[in-house]
Amino acid sequence: MSENTDDIEEIRARKREKLAAKAGTPEDPVHVEGAAHLEELVSDHRVVLVDFYADWCGPCKMLAPTVETIAAETAATVAKVDIDAHQQVATDYGVQGVPTLSLFVDGEPTERMVGVQQESELRSLVEAHA
Repeated sequence: MSENTDDIEEIRARKREKLAAKAGTPEDPVHVEGAAHLEELVSDHRVVLVDFYADWCGPCKMLAPTVETIAAETAATVAKVDIDAHQQVATDYGVQGVPTLSLFVDGEPTERMVGVQQESELRSLVEAHA
């Protein structure tokens, strides 16, 4: 019985750590309003996953539920940049195709992925830097 109690306490401790890491991050993706807004998000949050997307893009629509889950369940702030509305932002970040995902850690770009990504891969990537 003591072994079972230890397991429960370990699970609770891990859950508390995850909740503490998540504190202060939005539960929903943040729609970027321009270059300054994106820079503010990247500088104000430790881990930021930026989703460059377009409304007309089929793969972007497929990726949207995954991005929402990452926002809700990880310590990352998720920012969404509509490349049609913010063409200069997309150009400044070298986006040539959508969806493009960029991971920023402590204000610096660390990873870039193009195309639809698996939730497990994105979760692992975020958790490795959180």
